Amino acid sequence: MPSIGLGVLFAKNDGEVEKAVTSALKSGYRKIDTASAYQNERGVGTGIIESGVPRDEVFLTTKVWNTEQGYDQTLRAFDQSLKKLQTNYIDLYLIHWPVKLKYKDTYKAMEQIYQSGKAKAIGVCNFSIAQLEDLMTHTSIVPAVNQVEMHPHHSQTALLTFAKAHHIQLEAWRPIMMGEVLQVPELVAIGKVHDISAVQVTLRWLIQRGVAVIPKSVTPKRIAQNIDIFDFELAAHEMDIIEGLNQDRNLGEDLSHIE
Repeated sequence: MPSIGLGVLFAKNDGEVEKAVTSALKSGYRKIDTASAYQNERGVGTGIIESGVPRDEVFLTTKVWNTEQGYDQTLRAFDQSLKKLQTNYIDLYLIHWPVKLKYKDTYKAMEQIYQSGKAKAIGVCNFSIAQLEDLMTHTSIVPAVNQVEMHPHHSQTALLTFAKAHHIQLEAWRPIMMGEVLQVPELVAIGKVHDISAVQVTLRWLIQRGVAVIPKSVTPKRIAQNIDIFDFELAAHEMDIIEGLNQDRNLGEDLSHIE
């Protein structure tokens, strides 16, 4: 799985998401992250086709939404995602939120999908350490990925330590705090040292922590800037400064209660 990809939350079908996906793939991205709940899977699939990049060179992620969870429901939801994305397989299929009484049955359906070869990997989003432990005692396949909110104000250090110990790849959503990182003085100062933006500093910090990132943008210039983070490295003291910004602050709403 590429360490950086394009997130497409709120990007609309009928032009916007297609252009964002095409722009990202032309800029060198090879990972696109969508979800059933985003209601833009069809546009994502069209964007990949229109880009001219072969399907087997694109790492495609989608997710099963809360109202689609349960064993049989998940199997049906996956088939619908395949049709909308205009592909015959998904690289990574995720549980979008841990719906309390459903996520185990949902994951069992995902294990069947994985064994069929229609999903190359399966995982979860927004799972706590306790939820991961509970899931892993009832299933045979360790989640390949746990996609969670992670940014300088919510560093999730304990979860990262747990994930590394169990070979679960963490992936950060909302990594640049919806642009708020541009107003964080410490990030701006570090950016000036390297002649880069606070956004690039933040994405590089996450990559150096061993966390994958999926920053969202529909602007070609920003899409290109977000992936331009591999020709510099943050020093240890700079990493420490960013780690010190943690406030355990959630920007996203917990949607696990929605069934």
